[in-house]
Amino acid sequence: MVATLGVAAVPAEATVGTTTQATACPTGWGSQAETRSAGTLEPLTNVRTGRHACFDRMVVDVPGAGSSELGYSVRYVSRLYQDGSGRQITVGGGAVLEVRVTAPAYDPDTGKPTYPAKAGQRLTGVNLTGYRTFRDARFVGSFEGDTQIGLGVRARLPFRVWVAAGRVVIDVAHNWTGAR
Repeated sequence: MVATLGVAAVPAEATVGTTTQATACPTGWGSQAETRSAGTLEPLTNVRTGRHACFDRMVVDVPGAGSSELGYSVRYVSRLYQDGSGRQITVGGGAVLEVRVTAPAYDPDTGKPTYPAKAGQRLTGVNLTGYRTFRDARFVGSFEGDTQIGLGVRARLPFRVWVAAGRVVIDVAHNWTGAR
């Protein structure tokens, strides 16, 4: 009976170690530019954000665009300039991510905006109160089918970008170590 109890204790300890590793945050992200060449004429309609245990997330919605049609460029910049005009857009935070999505924020047939935002202003409907990483989010503009957003973060932190049908997702980690 004692031998059985001793054997039973080993798997229980292994399970505890496995559980601890499973709850750690993902690692392996970096802070270098990420790009994906593709483009769509489907217009961007919304930008939303969310808080997660390990990262803050921004989602750029482009309904009707397949995942193979969505392109982007996300990179840290020292200054953010609006395409077309060259106007500098100020974004709060310790570091600024320039988010470019290769989709217009207007209807290509009519030119009417599909996302109600003005250059240099905070993103419509986005409230970053209580976020660990995000500090500011500004609409930069939409020019020749590309839409620019400035995302101010606490510091230059690792990020990842991925696409799904109808959206581009940007996750910025809370720290470099993967600790919660």
